Amino acid sequence: MDKLKKFELMAKIVRELEDVRKSQQAVLEKIGKIEVDNIELGDKLIESKMPEIYGRTAENAEAIRQILEDFQQKTDDFAGNNNIDKLKEQQEINNLK
Repeated sequence: MDKLKKFELMAKIVRELEDVRKSQQAVLEKIGKIEVDNIELGDKLIESKMPEIYGRTAENAEAIRQILEDFQQKTDDFAGNNNIDKLKEQQEINNLK
């Protein structure tokens, strides 16, 4: 795999991880809303199970956030070390020919 293709794949993974991070955040918000709504309702099943689900989801969200940060840094380092901007410029020039 050439360097530009590798960078593009890495950037795609960063975008996908960001989507997963946002989805996890939305799930946490929905769980929180269910817990708040249940304060008025008082359903024992929801009361007993949702905190555990929230905790596991929060742990997963944190793990995804950490992977995203680390992989974003790896992608940025790869771009800098391999002069990706210059490779993109050259590719654009080659495509015009």
